[in-house]
Amino acid sequence: MSRVLCMLIAAVWWTGSAMAASTPALRQIDPAALEDKVAALAKELLLPGAMVLLHTPQGDYAIGYGTTELGKSDVPNAGTHFRAASNTKTMTAAVIVQLIQEGKLGFDDPITKYVPGVPNGENIDIDQLIRMRSGLYNFTDAPELSESLDNDPDKVWTREELLKLAFAHPPNFAPGAAYEYNNTNYLLLGLVIEKLEGKPLATVFQARLFGPLGMKNTALPDAASNAIPEPFSHGYLYGGSSYAMVDAPYPADLQAAAKAGTLKPNDVTWQNPSPYSAAGGAISTASDLATWMTALVDGKLFDAEYHDKWLQSPLPEDPAKPNGQRYGYGIAFTNVGPNKLYFHGGEMPGFQSFMGRDSENDVTLVVWTNLTLALDAKPTANTMMLMLLGEIYTAPIQ
Repeated sequence: MSRVLCMLIAAVWWTGSAMAASTPALRQIDPAALEDKVAALAKELLLPGAMVLLHTPQGDYAIGYGTTELGKSDVPNAGTHFRAASNTKTMTAAVIVQLIQEGKLGFDDPITKYVPGVPNGENIDIDQLIRMRSGLYNFTDAPELSESLDNDPDKVWTREELLKLAFAHPPNFAPGAAYEYNNTNYLLLGLVIEKLEGKPLATVFQARLFGPLGMKNTALPDAASNAIPEPFSHGYLYGGSSYAMVDAPYPADLQAAAKAGTLKPNDVTWQNPSPYSAAGGAISTASDLATWMTALVDGKLFDAEYHDKWLQSPLPEDPAKPNGQRYGYGIAFTNVGPNKLYFHGGEMPGFQSFMGRDSENDVTLVVWTNLTLALDAKPTANTMMLMLLGEIYTAPIQ
């Protein structure tokens, strides 16, 4: 649930538009060479396992590396289930936009219309929540949550308990004053959906999203369950959960022990996922997430008017960099050279992932790893993704 997942690309990718229009956008893919590069980077990152699913006009490429469980030789594939974490936000946001399209909700509705007790909630509207601009404290930053995940991993957190964690802290800024990636925003949006629909969020997702799109391997599990459907990947993390929750750097002695092979990552697969819900609770597969991103970006979720609103929704995360990375209605956007990439990521103890879609060039990329962070504290799937974009596009990397 880390903020890094929606910040990393902006620091690396060239976002200018000076490339000649005649320059081919995509490189020729060498499948064997691509597989070798995935394996080499995975070894460098000390990944137990990873999965890459890539679609380009040249064809489809599925590359599994390593294993879904340490001590076994089960190579991940496109149908392996994993915890998709914050990629769930794209789903929550999609339902919010559908409800607005249907006239059941307004972008300018204050959150207090649907959820009582939100600090300064009469001045926080749906648009600010969905674009990460509410200013509320991020409940996953609370040290009590990381401590609970490590010491009482079976605990089932209620939404009320999570909001209490958030509201115990003063806001980080005034509503609308800045951008901050924040899970409290999407926890609240999930509650809005349930109030308007009169159904659990999992039921709404299935009826509005997963069922119509044929996503048979994607679900929002019950908060009390830590189960994952077979086949699935275990998830791993060096050290405690705080490293994944608040991007804490690894200490030097941990890094040294891991590099020497004397320290193995912890298996955190069975931590109860109740804290994540609308902000990051979905379980999926690489194949289903590719289906999802294609449908979302290509316009299968909204009518033409609201799809255009969705496409135009990303605003600069940093006002000083108006051409830098942007975040909108549950979606991030960046340019890879002149190419438009809509994307999101997911990060939680045990798993890290990325899904992106470039409709103009018919490129879809999904990456997931079962080790949250590399020893240099960089999200592993994002590191893999950056290498892959360099293999896909002719746009240069700074």
